[in-house]
Amino acid sequence: MKKLFFTLLMLVPMTLWAQDNTWERPEVDEQEEAAKAKENPDAKYLKGAVPEVDGKVVFAKHINAPGKSAAQIYDILHKYLVKMTKEKNQLENSKLVTEDTQKHELVASFEEWLVFKKTALVLDQTRFYYAIKAECKNGGVDVTMSHIRYLYEEQRNPQRLVAEGWITDKDAVNKKNTRLYPGSGKFRRKTVDRKDFLFNKFESLLNEN
Repeated sequence: MKKLFFTLLMLVPMTLWAQDNTWERPEVDEQEEAAKAKENPDAKYLKGAVPEVDGKVVFAKHINAPGKSAAQIYDILHKYLVKMTKEKNQLENSKLVTEDTQKHELVASFEEWLVFKKTALVLDQTRFYYAIKAECKNGGVDVTMSHIRYLYEEQRNPQRLVAEGWITDKDAVNKKNTRLYPGSGKFRRKTVDRKDFLFNKFESLLNEN
């Protein structure tokens, strides 16, 4: 009986210690903070996502196209840009502006619908204007997206907005760099998404066999 009592007495402090152990809590907190950071839906669109060159918003990318000549790259992108001007989301002013087969340069101007939200009861969208320039070279191409502007709520209260005063880090990202402002933030998100789609599409086309 004494032996059993002694055994139970020895187990009690160990059980209490196990329940009150705080050594692992900081690690758990760090894991929770990391998880929360990953869950931030704005993470992709925070500071640096919208670059500026000489005060102008310009997205730029060099796309490698191993084994393809400047002429081949020009033809591939020319075909796709022409196709783009005829897509359903495009408006009347979408067109190719420059088609230089000697310098292998292309410039296209687009006017299209950028949709923020579309339901049975709500359609939130803006006219979206931008230019795509492609400077084709042997083995690759330099692509830019610039001259970005918007025409929003044209039926009720028309707002003409330009990227430089609306979707830049200063205009769309809070000072702590943790979230986007509600108004300009939705424009920034959709613009970055559209840019990513187009640049990835160009890269995919140029790297097909």
